[in-house]
Amino acid sequence: MKSDIGLIGLAVMGQNLVLNMDDHGYKVAVHNRTGATTEEFLAGPASGTQVIGAYSLQELVDSLNSPRIVMLMVKAGDVVDQYIDKLVPLLSEGDIIVDGGNSLYTDTNRRTATLKEKGIRFIGTGVSGGEEGARHGPSIMPGGNKEAWPHVKPIFQAISAKVGGDPCCEWVGDNGAGHYVKMVHNGIEYGDMQIICEGYQLLSEGLGLSADEMHVIFDEWDKGELSSYLVEITAAILAYKDEDGAPLLNKILDTAGQKGTGKWTGINALDLGIPLTLIGEAVFARCLSAQKDERVKAAEFLARPKKAFTGDKQAMINAVRNALYAAKIISYAQGFRLLREASSEYGFNLNYGEIALMWRGGCIIRSGFLNDIKQAYQTNPDIENLLLADFFIDAMRQAEEGWRKAVIFGIEMGIPTPAFSSALAYFDGYRTERLPANLLQAQRDYFGAHTYERTDKPRGEFFHTDWTGHGGKTASSTYNV
Repeated sequence: MKSDIGLIGLAVMGQNLVLNMDDHGYKVAVHNRTGATTEEFLAGPASGTQVIGAYSLQELVDSLNSPRIVMLMVKAGDVVDQYIDKLVPLLSEGDIIVDGGNSLYTDTNRRTATLKEKGIRFIGTGVSGGEEGARHGPSIMPGGNKEAWPHVKPIFQAISAKVGGDPCCEWVGDNGAGHYVKMVHNGIEYGDMQIICEGYQLLSEGLGLSADEMHVIFDEWDKGELSSYLVEITAAILAYKDEDGAPLLNKILDTAGQKGTGKWTGINALDLGIPLTLIGEAVFARCLSAQKDERVKAAEFLARPKKAFTGDKQAMINAVRNALYAAKIISYAQGFRLLREASSEYGFNLNYGEIALMWRGGCIIRSGFLNDIKQAYQTNPDIENLLLADFFIDAMRQAEEGWRKAVIFGIEMGIPTPAFSSALAYFDGYRTERLPANLLQAQRDYFGAHTYERTDKPRGEFFHTDWTGHGGKTASSTYNV
């Protein structure tokens, strides 16, 4: 009996996806670059399953039902291309290659087109949920060659997380759409993590709360409008004790790593001219955290204000909760606005409500108000920004006062709140009818003859002024993002 699917790459995500598939009755053949890893997996976690090992790519391909489905769970970049190049001569027309890593969407665009010319169907899919999600039900975001979808759909929807019986997996769109949506998911994840960290620092350093006290607060927050996976695990982390009984969190070095997907999201937002300020600041906050030695030196010479909080602690805790909620809404609003622009620019034809549903379970950013996002798009599929939906209008009205107080508190105490602050600036800018860009345009026209539009003339008419009297009447060419 041949296998239903082959999987290459037995790191933690690959192993757990294989075990998940086996749990759901699918026979899986596995291959790893090092045969010893395959042997260890078969003798250990996969012992007693119907998983079979393949010690060459030819053996893997020969063990599969037709059309053959080969899933790659390897490092993004050149390694994916190397495996594709090795697999293509072994496969037949109509066979399917799936890339389940965190690949850049432009690579998936290229691979889908190149493999289609060779008769091979390609899927690039985002997989979110970490090792536990992979094992028990991740969020899966497939895109690429849609002809392949009916063949992988039963497997992917079977192993995905379920919310209300619905699988957190649906076809996203052509070419790199799946990996693009996963990239934005990861950008929102960066933002979510940063705003939680800022709330934590305001509570710990600003209010002097202990880890145990903050555990109670985050645990309570997870029962309300802030209910989410990341708030849930934050509460658990705050409660975790080291061997000596002290909070382990206090002993972890404050330098954050990253794998690049948040950076990609910010770069793409700049390319498309979409303000993704909160996620951008979250990426830069990680970069700043990495400059540990410099920060230690700066702390000596550029000491922060030393103030003790003397106000109402519970009121400030509530303000931090409001800041966290409002900034979280901004993060999703900016992320979905970027999805909207990309869908138009790249022809992805994304279904935003379906994306919200795919993110309700299994994934790292699963959150209570994703149902409200789905409802917003169901009510008005063409809504420009989630901030214009009734639910989020009311939520922002209720959270705004506390949000401002939390940011001011951070400023007064010298505690950095880059994501809280940038989100608030975006919110204020988004709802400002007249921004100071009129002066900016005048400046550009003054020094570079870049022209401007007038309030008393129709849009699309451009004017140039000879501001100095000797600048001439010739305007510069214009470039708009």
